[in-house]
Amino acid sequence: MRLEAPRQVDDRVGEFWLENPFDFERLRNFNLSMYERNRLFLSRGRGVLVDASHLSATDHTSDSRAVAVGDLDEDGRPDLIVRSVGGGPLRVFLNRIRGGRSLHVTLRGTRSNTDGIGARMVLQVGDRKLRRDHFPQNSLLSQNANETIFGLGNHRGPFELTIRWPSGTVQVLGDLEPGRIRVVEPDEGSGSDD
Repeated sequence: MRLEAPRQVDDRVGEFWLENPFDFERLRNFNLSMYERNRLFLSRGRGVLVDASHLSATDHTSDSRAVAVGDLDEDGRPDLIVRSVGGGPLRVFLNRIRGGRSLHVTLRGTRSNTDGIGARMVLQVGDRKLRRDHFPQNSLLSQNANETIFGLGNHRGPFELTIRWPSGTVQVLGDLEPGRIRVVEPDEGSGSDD
């Protein structure tokens, strides 16, 4: 099947048209990147995001496709690792934002799947409830650590965490403080099997 160009293609500005999008030989000399600038958005809470790209050095034009999040320097703040298509440097962006605390939760399932994927968590932080589904994020050619991170702002705790495991077991942990915890699913559930 051949697809005709909808209009005259202007190759002076880099436009091109492929009658057959699977003609990879013709794509050999073309860079399909649109050179979109990378962006970093910070949450101000309550659904408000602020573009902090220009302040963070993440604002560059390489064709970035893979990003992973993890606490590389173990300071409690999530850092970024970014990889671009076609080689180039592997970029590491260490989070240097002062203030704020976090709770990093790693799960170990016994009745559910080993990594606790699909668990639903609710963390009581002051008068707010933070809800997270435990699904470690993946992007093209990258994967994050198997943890769920709760941003706590300046709250010191104590906090209460409720976990509904995929098996239906409900587990409540109290007197938590900012930092890292590893939670093992109890063998006997207090909830019902779903």
